[in-house]
Amino acid sequence: MAAKGRTKEHSMALALCKHLSLDANKYLGGPDMVDKDTRSLPDIVKLFLAPEGNNDQVTKWIEFATGFPTDPRESFGVLNKLNEELITVSVLLGNGLKPSEADIIVFSAIHSSVIGLSKSDREKLPHVLRWMDYIQNKEDLGDIFEKISVEKASFEPQFQGARSVGKVEAASDSKATVQSRNKPETENTNKSNVKKASMSKEATQEKKKAPIAETAEKDKEASVSLLNIQVGLIRKAWKHPSADSLLVEEIDVGEAKLRQVVSGLAKYCSPEELTNRLVVLITNVKPGKLRDVMSEGLVLCASSEDHSTVEPLLPPEGAKPGERVSFSGIDGKPEDVLNPKKKQLEKITPHLFTDEKGIATFKGIPFMTSAGPCTSSIPKGTIK
Repeated sequence: MAAKGRTKEHSMALALCKHLSLDANKYLGGPDMVDKDTRSLPDIVKLFLAPEGNNDQVTKWIEFATGFPTDPRESFGVLNKLNEELITVSVLLGNGLKPSEADIIVFSAIHSSVIGLSKSDREKLPHVLRWMDYIQNKEDLGDIFEKISVEKASFEPQFQGARSVGKVEAASDSKATVQSRNKPETENTNKSNVKKASMSKEATQEKKKAPIAETAEKDKEASVSLLNIQVGLIRKAWKHPSADSLLVEEIDVGEAKLRQVVSGLAKYCSPEELTNRLVVLITNVKPGKLRDVMSEGLVLCASSEDHSTVEPLLPPEGAKPGERVSFSGIDGKPEDVLNPKKKQLEKITPHLFTDEKGIATFKGIPFMTSAGPCTSSIPKGTIK
């Protein structure tokens, strides 16, 4: 929690100074932060706000932070609203994934309330906890605020260790058998019964561990981090020469050469509608020919439930061709080229869908670019 003797506003201001690499003694009136002349949070903010910045938005979050209630019942209601606000974003303001001044201010304001929540209440605020964990790991605020413990799923391989244990046990069994030949039968029988009971217990424990390891392995195999999803700009599109349902596009993904992609969009879009349009595509699928035309990617599209409407996902205005789409809380290096034999894409696409607002997501986590989330006009649609 915030250090003893500091007011909530003092802690917020100190965190803000640290985020901006400002001298706290100069701007806050002394190292103890309790001087009567200490500047208020809005005053500190005015020192760094650029004329062209999101001043109104920062001011909105300052008002949210300074007005955050201290009563637990009232604060939980406000946290619920913040949780909804964070569903579609990784940070409150800024460029996609970079914490802004607003993020630091709000984090500081709600920290003491969140750290005191029960486990059941925390489970009701998954997006707030995910966001706070991201901020506390991106920003060095450890000497101002106690770190909030956030439970995360972890991958612990079991199979190799289990085999090693099995070999050791087998060797021990063999040694025990030789030694037992020279001992009375009753003693050997008793030890055998004890050993069987022990082995039965260990076997039961291994059976419990196996499903956990298998689940973790399946999650790893179906992680969206395996895909290299990038923003692309269609420079040119035309009808496939030998397939009425297909279109061919030349797409700029920030490489020296345009990438040629074949898509089954002829029924839903004309070449003219796609030309100069931003799209989202997977660029590490294995290249191959579709009806004798080479395709070097897969344009991701949202589809309505009855598949009567299909459209390419739309990156936000300001997203740059070639930038990689990210997913908050999911790290990992994409495969150089997806292996069709492993059916990696088939394991991941069932978890891709648009939410009720049309935000493209993987398991509910938004497709994020530097300019914001990727979207579609089709809510609650599948993505392939």
